[in-house]
Amino acid sequence: MTVALVGAGPGDPGLITVRGLALLRACDAVVYDRLVAPELVDEVPAGAIRLSRELLDQDEINDLLVDLGTQGLAVVRLKGGDPFVFGRGGEEALALAAAGVPFEVVPGISSLAAVPASAGIPVTHRGLSQTVTLSTAHGEDGGEPDYDALARTGGTLVLFMGLGRLDELARGLIDAGLDADTPAAVVSRGTRTDQQVATAPLDAIAEAAVGLRSPALLVVGEVVQLADVLASSRPLLTATR
Repeated sequence: MTVALVGAGPGDPGLITVRGLALLRACDAVVYDRLVAPELVDEVPAGAIRLSRELLDQDEINDLLVDLGTQGLAVVRLKGGDPFVFGRGGEEALALAAAGVPFEVVPGISSLAAVPASAGIPVTHRGLSQTVTLSTAHGEDGGEPDYDALARTGGTLVLFMGLGRLDELARGLIDAGLDADTPAAVVSRGTRTDQQVATAPLDAIAEAAVGLRSPALLVVGEVVQLADVLASSRPLLTATR
């Protein structure tokens, strides 16, 4: 048997891949992230082991997957988004490989493009952006991101895990040379039925996003202005100076 590192997609349970859903429905055990849609966990067989990873640190998760895998079980490690995009799937795969446990990686739809798209924001658009830069809102060891490098990239910036420090992020990017009027958006709980979006110039985005819930992405770039035309019927909050 194997351990499958399965991407559950960005939130909407309908966005898991066909392969991922098939593995879920046939597994003996599932280890799932807190943000995974409960409808997906309910897809596992009635007698399967269901384990939340919420109280486990990464080393404990690695050990758990190795332990389950060496028992000859069909194991699904169900992860939000894509396992290899800020999902620490690489660490889990390395632990399994080191222990000689067979595994496979089933990619998922990443929040990188899916969450902005759900808010009517294409991360690339002819004439506006030909590049996308993906980053966490934190640098190494929890420090500051490299604002100078981010501000130089041009195109679209997509920052993960930054809801709690939007003011710092905006100030850091502006101090590094990004125009304060650059369009920005925060997409909260993207692709879900309770999705909300706040849009504003970069120097006002923190105030515009007050009250939004995690998980959330910060999107910065000229493509954000397309949300006014392309946004779906989900709630859109706007703020202007």
